[in-house]
Amino acid sequence: MKLKKNIATSENGFIFNPSTGDSFSSNPIAAEILALMKAGQSAEDIKTEILGRYDVDRAQLERDWEDWVMQLRDANLIDL
Repeated sequence: MKLKKNIATSENGFIFNPSTGDSFSSNPIAAEILALMKAGQSAEDIKTEILGRYDVDRAQLERDWEDWVMQLRDANLIDL
């Protein structure tokens, strides 16, 4: 899973898709994940990093991850 190359993101969580003109805002953790995605990190590496930084249960992270990926896919922001 990779963020599409033309997707613009900012450190404060702003996301812009120039192909559609759509813009979105995300929370700080999502902005951090997007930055890791843009840096080429794999999904597993990102999850491991999140588990190490935040007090979150692995099962909860997996549920939240699947929901978030579905939102990114629906917004046409990622290549699977």
